[in-house]
Amino acid sequence: MILLWTSLVLMIFSGGLSLFRRHPSSPRWSVAGLVTACLIGIVPAVHSLWTGASSETRLPWNIPGGACHLGIDPLTAFFLIPIFLLSSLAAVYGLEYLQGKQPVSWFFYGLLVAAMVVTVSARNGILFLMGWEIMTLSSFFLVTAEHEKREARQAGWTYLVAAHIGTAFLLVLFLLLSRSSGSMDFDSFKGLSPSETAPAWLLFVCAVIGFGTKAGFMPLHIWLPEAHPAAPSHVSAVMSGVMIKTGIYGLLRFLFYLGAPSPWWGWTFIGIGLTSGVIGVLFALAQHDLKRLLAYHSVENIGIIALGMGVGFLGLSGGSTPLAVLGFGGAVLHVLNHALFKGLLFLGAGAVLHSTHTKDIDHLGGLLKKMPWTGISFLVGAVAISGLPPFNGFISEFMIYLGCFKGLSPVHPSTGPLIAAMTGLALIGGLAAACFSKAFGIVFLGEPRSAHAAGAHEVGMPMKFPMMFLAGGCLLIGIFPTLALRAIKHPLAQLIPNLAVTLNDDLSMAERALSMISWSAGALIGLILLFALGYRLFWRGRRGGSAPTWDCGYAFPSARMQYTASSFAQPLTDLFSPLLRSEQIGSPGKDLFPKDSHLVTETPDVFWKEFYRPVLHRIQNLLARGRILQHGRLQLYVFYIVITLIAVFLLEMRNP
Repeated sequence: MILLWTSLVLMIFSGGLSLFRRHPSSPRWSVAGLVTACLIGIVPAVHSLWTGASSETRLPWNIPGGACHLGIDPLTAFFLIPIFLLSSLAAVYGLEYLQGKQPVSWFFYGLLVAAMVVTVSARNGILFLMGWEIMTLSSFFLVTAEHEKREARQAGWTYLVAAHIGTAFLLVLFLLLSRSSGSMDFDSFKGLSPSETAPAWLLFVCAVIGFGTKAGFMPLHIWLPEAHPAAPSHVSAVMSGVMIKTGIYGLLRFLFYLGAPSPWWGWTFIGIGLTSGVIGVLFALAQHDLKRLLAYHSVENIGIIALGMGVGFLGLSGGSTPLAVLGFGGAVLHVLNHALFKGLLFLGAGAVLHSTHTKDIDHLGGLLKKMPWTGISFLVGAVAISGLPPFNGFISEFMIYLGCFKGLSPVHPSTGPLIAAMTGLALIGGLAAACFSKAFGIVFLGEPRSAHAAGAHEVGMPMKFPMMFLAGGCLLIGIFPTLALRAIKHPLAQLIPNLAVTLNDDLSMAERALSMISWSAGALIGLILLFALGYRLFWRGRRGGSAPTWDCGYAFPSARMQYTASSFAQPLTDLFSPLLRSEQIGSPGKDLFPKDSHLVTETPDVFWKEFYRPVLHRIQNLLARGRILQHGRLQLYVFYIVITLIAVFLLEMRNP
């Protein structure tokens, strides 16, 4: 534990270096200190994950109900590793991305990473909530780093309000859990019967809403597509890749304190997963902003994790070992996989923004020739997030599929939800492939659609290295799934100890199936690369001609004749138009050769437009009536205080 404490202290200290604005080199020192802290902290996490060992430390603390109680067990270690890994890579990336701008943001970045570490390591409710709140506030200041922009300020306030609504439910959850145990320590929560504190359904609802708001469960996701595009790209990678996973960690940690799960827990998570996954990827498909598109894919992948958890809870409630192991195994592994490929995609989008100064997909194009390393890395992330072999996204999704197949039975009551989970997962995968075909094709292929794209250039090594490292991680897990399955063995044994006896058999079954598929896909890619190498060697030294793309007889082709993001996705967006409710702005030409025509499509979030905005507007109007009490006169405010004190005094006199 001494290494974890050293890591935390060094993170906060290195972030504080950036507060000295007089030193231009302070960001470099902050990044060096943060990377060193992450390397130190990852050592005990890897040790705990690989050996299954647990360790704790407790320091004296005088806060009532609180305890400076930190610990590392396999579940904590599994979440700590992507936090340390992605945060350090994103810090190196951000050194070139920010180019010395916003030096104070490095203080909040270091504070964010330290808060995430404290949150997943805390073993006391007060300490957990403090880490949770610091994590929220530090990320708020990072989202609003460009506070001169109206959209950044609006995104920050939306995130702050949503996060505190979730915190309110978590506070209720902890108070109910501690009422019977008499302590805020997590150890005292173990073995409690829900009837001793509150009905199990109430605790379950508080946990799902409180942690689900941070995770981005739909319809609690409303802050996510606003905050991620507004934040700097390396911050977006950390927020999407690891910060929202603290919500998943909270659910996995605390739902198992509520006793044996009921079948409706599994049905609820499958419903949440289907809603978040399908609707999330549909809204991503309709976006023009590259980072906003990726933000909706975070909602989609959180939905996939929820599907795995739902399958796992159905297995626990029905006594099906393969269903529980493969469901929870797929969910837990997807936490790591999503951190890798989503961090990679946000860093790739940031490289595009850094080079072209735009994130509008329709203003890009032809970047693969100008940014080959960024393009190839983005392509790896796109294939991985689509769940295609031989990359890591396929591994975790296949485990959920396999669990659903193992749990099917003509007479089992969970057959219907499992079929729905498989159908939804297949639909999500297909739509994700279509969405990233659009994103990669429009951004990196074709011809430049604007001067921004025409003047693009490849980014420097501090930005390329993190992308290449994450791309290598996606390929490594995809080709060698055995390593990933061994990594989730001890966390699964901790979550479901009563199934630990058959855990190895179930994971071995998944390992055999995954290895066969992954090696086959890897061999296919090897053959393609071998063919490409042979083709290149065969044509070496031979002169080849070049000619413009065939223009179908049109004499003056231009970049405007290419597919746009909207036209590429139109068949699918039209199919789901009752749900998306896209808006068209402009006047398309009606003649064969229109002189003046323009058309812009927008797809606002239907939950924000139809629910949150009307509700918030009514609350605002209601609260506005209270302004009659605000006159700006100090004497009246003192009078209000005196009246309140007299009322309290009289109330106490009546009830001695």
